[in-house]
Amino acid sequence: MSNRAYTAKFRAAVLTRVQARYEDFGPTLASEHLGSDDGLDVQAETLRRWMKEAGLWQRRRRRKPYRQRRAAKAHFGELVQLDGSFHEWLEERGPRGCLMHMVDDATTKAVGWFSEEETIWAAAGVLRRWIERYGVPQALYTDWKNVYVRPPNAAERMRGEPAVTQFGRMCAKLGIGIIAASSPQAKGRVERAHGTHQDRLVKKLRLAGIANYEQANAYLDEHYLAEHNRRYAHAAVASADYHRRRPTARQLDEVFWLEEERVVSEDWVVRYHNRLLQLERKSQHWAPARSRVRVSGWRKNEW
Repeated sequence: MSNRAYTAKFRAAVLTRVQARYEDFGPTLASEHLGSDDGLDVQAETLRRWMKEAGLWQRRRRRKPYRQRRAAKAHFGELVQLDGSFHEWLEERGPRGCLMHMVDDATTKAVGWFSEEETIWAAAGVLRRWIERYGVPQALYTDWKNVYVRPPNAAERMRGEPAVTQFGRMCAKLGIGIIAASSPQAKGRVERAHGTHQDRLVKKLRLAGIANYEQANAYLDEHYLAEHNRRYAHAAVASADYHRRRPTARQLDEVFWLEEERVVSEDWVVRYHNRLLQLERKSQHWAPARSRVRVSGWRKNEW
């Protein structure tokens, strides 16, 4: 529909609604919600023009230093970027949170999940969700954070052993490689997606009246991610899917847990995360004092 086809009354109604409900929205997002929520169908470019003329919107361009972009991978599942985005996702309605976010390098298809912090469990949780949905990717592209990768300690350097984090051990069991990015710009796809979510998702959570992260995660699963992927994801250059077959739930349970080595005391007790674990005596004549055991533990959710 051309600009002339809209009546002055319709234009006034649209701008009144924008001022009342979508004052900080860009024209594209405002146009979507005017149509879906308010029954006011107006093209984004027309709304952009009206908002500029009414002084309701001005695009802010910031010149950035030029960086040559890394070429995207050709296959879905060949490389998936993983990062956490801290933000006031609920604005004044709730605390700051972290959106754990995975973006496929070839298609920009995304999966996300809110957590309190960017922890091992948060990273493991969003990776498991990706695997349950798409299968096991070939490699992950992450930050140089201790959650994902770490430098070797003194003992490891002396023994010539590689440094492996708990998350790295989980990925190794699944056959997933971890590539640590040298800068935020190297993870451009996931970083650009952070900006998109910090604009669109924040406003959609506000319109939905969501005030806690349990509700926000349900909204991600039931509404936002599907719509986001329809709008922004695209086909990979090559048709082959590089994901490996998804393991069973039980197999994943045996991957996503922590493993730590502990020393057994004289009274058959192991100290683990401020807890004392009493070992069952197998013999009255032998005690495993000073021997080492492996303790495993897991946790389902962050919130």
